[in-house]
Amino acid sequence: MKRYINMDDISDGKLYTGESIVKAGCHGCEGCHLCCTGMGQSIILQPLDIHRLSAGLHKTFEELVGTYIELRMADGLILPNLIMQPENDSCSFLDTYGRCKIHPFRPTFCRLFPLGIYYDDDGLHYFLQTKECPVPSKTKVRVRQWLEEDNMAAYEAYTLRWHDFLEDCRTLLDSLNDENRRLLCTYILKFFYMTPYGNDFYTIFNERIQKVSLVLDAFRQEA
Repeated sequence: MKRYINMDDISDGKLYTGESIVKAGCHGCEGCHLCCTGMGQSIILQPLDIHRLSAGLHKTFEELVGTYIELRMADGLILPNLIMQPENDSCSFLDTYGRCKIHPFRPTFCRLFPLGIYYDDDGLHYFLQTKECPVPSKTKVRVRQWLEEDNMAAYEAYTLRWHDFLEDCRTLLDSLNDENRRLLCTYILKFFYMTPYGNDFYTIFNERIQKVSLVLDAFRQEA
């Protein structure tokens, strides 16, 4: 979700790379799960998240909807987000001990926390949210190890391309009529979320990004 924030209000004022060392380690959380509660509809899922959830839970996108994820409008686009438990607004993937049942394939939002991603003209950087996790005496960790991404170069290239693509789509949506807005939103949902990626996510994603540029051009011509 797009947010306009003052970095000095929420972070230590520094920007980090995947090789940076940050004080983000929370001693394995120890079942605290405060960061998994009260999130509402804010955990918006990326295509990579759906790919991992589908593989980890052995469920199709359609099978995930309604039980684990829901669809809603986010900055003009129809995107999936995690469903929280209605009785206490906690993540539906927490077990009875407050531990994450999908930790190996948890979504990007959760994988990053308490880090966030900052985008600028130089690409992407990471920042440390200093007011979100209450665990004291955090340990030092390397960013790429914290994220547990096997291929950081591919992950960061994908993350940046997806961010830029969404920005292009949101700009385009402002110039479209209601019918074409609906068509574009539906196309993005089907092409990037509902259609499986197989065993090579990054390669297939890059192919789809290249193909979809032609679709966006067609919408621009009708704007």
